[in-house]
Amino acid sequence: MQCGAKCFLVEIEHNGEKKVVPVKARSSILARKTVRIHYEDAVKIISIKEDK
Repeated sequence: MQCGAKCFLVEIEHNGEKKVVPVKARSSILARKTVRIHYEDAVKIISIKEDK
């Protein structure tokens, strides 16, 4: 975990299923990048919310 990291809830669609994935990142852009790296290109990101 990096300094200044927050928890983001990323809603994705992967293989026809909708999931909410918690991601620790500094910004929503880095959270989006982390999800794309983990699930490769077969994922559609629907929304990103900061977890409080």
